[in-house]
Amino acid sequence: MKRILRLLYYMRRYWWQALASVFLMAAVGLLDAFRVLLVQPIFDHVLHPGSPSQIISLYKIPGTHYQFTLQQFVPHFIHNVWAVVAFTLVVSTLLKSVCDYAGTYLVNYAGFGMITDLRDDLYEAVLRRSLSFFQKHATGTLLSTLINDIERVQYAMSSVLSEFLQQFFTLIFTIGVVVHFGGKLSWALLIFVPVVIGSIRRIGRDVRQTTRRGQDRLAEIQNILHETITGNRIVKAFNMEFWELLRFRDAAKRLFKANLRSVRAQAISSPLMDSIGAIAIALLLLVGRGQIQRGAMTEGAFFGFIVALFKLYDPVRRFATFYNNFQQALGASSTIFTFMDDQDDLVEKHRAFTLKGFQKSIRIEDVGFAYRDDEGEKNVLHNINLEIRCGEVVALVGPSGAGKSTLVNLIPRFFDVTSGRILIDGHDLRDVSTRSLRDQIGKVTQETILFNDTVRNNIAYGQPDVPIQRVQDAARAALAHDFIMRLPEGYDTLIGEKGFRLSGGERQRLAIARALVKDAPILILDEATSALDTESESLVQAALSNLMAGRTVVVIAHRLSTVRRATRIAVMEQGHITAIGSHEELMQQSPIYQKLYQLQFMDVQELPEPVMMGKSGL
Repeated sequence: MKRILRLLYYMRRYWWQALASVFLMAAVGLLDAFRVLLVQPIFDHVLHPGSPSQIISLYKIPGTHYQFTLQQFVPHFIHNVWAVVAFTLVVSTLLKSVCDYAGTYLVNYAGFGMITDLRDDLYEAVLRRSLSFFQKHATGTLLSTLINDIERVQYAMSSVLSEFLQQFFTLIFTIGVVVHFGGKLSWALLIFVPVVIGSIRRIGRDVRQTTRRGQDRLAEIQNILHETITGNRIVKAFNMEFWELLRFRDAAKRLFKANLRSVRAQAISSPLMDSIGAIAIALLLLVGRGQIQRGAMTEGAFFGFIVALFKLYDPVRRFATFYNNFQQALGASSTIFTFMDDQDDLVEKHRAFTLKGFQKSIRIEDVGFAYRDDEGEKNVLHNINLEIRCGEVVALVGPSGAGKSTLVNLIPRFFDVTSGRILIDGHDLRDVSTRSLRDQIGKVTQETILFNDTVRNNIAYGQPDVPIQRVQDAARAALAHDFIMRLPEGYDTLIGEKGFRLSGGERQRLAIARALVKDAPILILDEATSALDTESESLVQAALSNLMAGRTVVVIAHRLSTVRRATRIAVMEQGHITAIGSHEELMQQSPIYQKLYQLQFMDVQELPEPVMMGKSGL
């Protein structure tokens, strides 16, 4: 019930369209039921012109002599019974059509509007989550929720809701027609109400559960698609196409089985409603025949009663389908609201302090960090103490897994520390607004992230109104302007997904230009480990020198030139800082740094001869 109310809450901005559609659909149901009332006069008067009375009575108010006649609703110059019925039939049908069109449009307007708002809120909720959220949830699962689950809710709250409102009011008013024609006979229908409601509820519960399983299996397929498409080069390099195909087929088979279970749950509803309806109508036919024989109702009234029963049966039968669709939407909405309600690890304080700039230092005091996974809590950093003064270049070095990337990710508060604190100009990061903090930090990552957009928009990312001259100046400083001008449309050239149309060195220089445009006083640099050709390497290094000039830099260093450029070097191993100093000092004092220098920083010519592996791989 809470999820239903929460979905309807999104209708608040479209309340007048929703309210108007309800009245219009009520008019559709009323006019639909009204046309059934015409069955009796057609049978008793039009098809029997010798009828003693030419007054067509629609409804007599109980306890009075007053009655509503059809002639009261048609122009006075139409006297012929056939003409009265024909005129009423045409006008009521035209009015129903107009109301149906307007009501369907308005309910879909409200439905699509609320789903647009829901989709926007879900995307915003996902986008604002911390990095730990994206580590917990696979990309395919997030895409499935943002696309497939939203689509299911959208279908229910637009197309299905439109049909439901129309059929609901048709049912309500047709019940009145059935009671009008059948009198006490119509009350026999009540014995079937518990059977219908119980069946619909049971089927709907099964549909909701099987639909949720189907959505989960679909998310598995989207995960596989995302991995194989984005990693297509690795798949091909290792000749893993057949293995990936088998993995996809297994996931598709699981989705097939889940969909079959959902179909089995849904398919039973229509035959069951048909059977219940057929039994009800057959019993009423038997009882109704006796009433005609006793003169309790005319043949026209009985025929109208049967038509009304069939008209009543159609909404009841379709309600099972509507209920199934709404249950599918509720199943999909459970994942949507789970993501929206997920408690983020990072909580910004109310009225957090706004940084106006960076002037003094970043102090890391007794910082520890641990993350949780299925195996429990794992400590990554232990008692880290480091001060990075304004204008310094501090290099972090250490073997893989030492905690370097984790440490630099704590500075822009991608994660919160588990213990200790990080201060920027004397303010705890947890007391500072996240937006103002990240405004002070530029980042160039090891993996160059570019978007399927123009060169200009990639360089000016996050600053769409930046002048083109500033973009070009940043590109020149990053030594990218010349190759950009050789592109087909210069700065307006689309570079493709992840910039695949550019070389590795060109992508890195665009990322450097992007950081230059942001012009943040603090730079976090994770040097790429991928090898470039000599010319590209020299261009990237020169561009990095331009980027680092005049900034406070924290760099995860992989090159000797970067290490020598650093004011201080912090050596990390197994989550600890084991030594801090200059290159020369560490070469004298730190065995770990000496080993790193021999293995990682020394020139390629100095590397030892490679050891060939035997066929066994040992």
